Amino acid sequence: MLTNPRLIATHALRRVIYQSESLSDVLSDSSIQDCDEKAFIQDICFGNLRYFEIINVILKELLTKPLKNKDKDIECLLRVGLYQLIYQRIPNHAAVNETVSVTKILKKKWSRGLVNGVLRSFLRDQDKLLAKANQQTKSALPPWLLQRIKKAWLNDWQDIVIASNQKAPMTLRLNINQIDRQSYLDRLNAKDIAAIPVQYSQTAIQLAQARDVYDLPEFENGLVSVQDAAAQYAGQILGCKTGMRVLDACAAPGGKTGHILETAEQLDVTAVDNKQQRLKRVDENLQRLKQQANCICADVADTDLWWNQNPFDRILLDAPCSATGVIRRHPDIKLLRKDSDIANLQQLQQHILRSLWPLLKIGGRLLYATCSILPEENEQQIAAFLVEQKDVKVCSIEAQWGIPLQYGRQILSGQESMDGFYYALLEKIE
Repeated sequence: MLTNPRLIATHALRRVIYQSESLSDVLSDSSIQDCDEKAFIQDICFGNLRYFEIINVILKELLTKPLKNKDKDIECLLRVGLYQLIYQRIPNHAAVNETVSVTKILKKKWSRGLVNGVLRSFLRDQDKLLAKANQQTKSALPPWLLQRIKKAWLNDWQDIVIASNQKAPMTLRLNINQIDRQSYLDRLNAKDIAAIPVQYSQTAIQLAQARDVYDLPEFENGLVSVQDAAAQYAGQILGCKTGMRVLDACAAPGGKTGHILETAEQLDVTAVDNKQQRLKRVDENLQRLKQQANCICADVADTDLWWNQNPFDRILLDAPCSATGVIRRHPDIKLLRKDSDIANLQQLQQHILRSLWPLLKIGGRLLYATCSILPEENEQQIAAFLVEQKDVKVCSIEAQWGIPLQYGRQILSGQESMDGFYYALLEKIE
């Protein structure tokens, strides 16, 4: 089992950068979760991907020629070393020596001089190198994405860029059926955990600094969950009432499923996701919250395989999307997402929306949600759906957060310290 944290981070980065694996999936490995220095590894991985373009420029300046494919682990090790020197409060000599020592574990002793030389060359010329890197990577976003953001949000794109490259705050969702918000804030204060209530939300609390969840009062008993404030509006907008039958489509990891169950009593909730491993996380979350739902592993759009012909009062469609509103939490999106993905995602979103609409009762409501800031996945999708579907009424979402649109409401990345999110509430009419 791997124990060296820099070696673990090196392997993790290689899997994301060169094997196109999700950072969340990579970090869920037991070698990381069971490591005493898990927080250190996570910071190196998240930071490397957040500042990927800056480190890229510096590497190109310091390496006389690109490394071969079989030696991309050495390139990722250099990324680990550079991140420590630029962004972490580790003494330079320790960062260099500890990083160089990993070459022996990798059984690539030839690279010892290379790694040592590159890192020490950076230290000699760091001001000049950082200035050049910052000049060349002003947005730290892929050019195709920056272009789309500028086109969609002409007056806001610079704020979106800044927010997308910052660390996201840790926000909690409080189960207000069990405790009121001020009482829980008092409990946090008693443990010297600084926090504030989130404006325009009934349930959200933002921490001044991220904490281990098990430091939080009654976390293990389901009193609070970790969930961005923007995502918490789903349960509020959906407006479930006692005894309703509810579908949470594309449910994993289950944060919104749990919130739905907290909003009303005796709900009959079905949670569907197409990946068994992700559905396991829904089960785990519900167990901690002491809630129950019918969890089904299936393609939610293939309704013949899982639907029992009993229509739903409410449907939450948290549609698969580009996730461009949550880059600050998932910086690997900048590497994994491509411009061509957007058209494919649009087709998938429309397919799921069309497939689920017949499952809704007349008078029932479907909440279409994405964590995207691109109109092609959001308001334009609803406009296209209205053209072909005549039994739809778009309900107004009365709120003080976000931007009201002709169809739905958009939160941009960083607005009120929230993630980027889109919501549109649709009611089925005769």
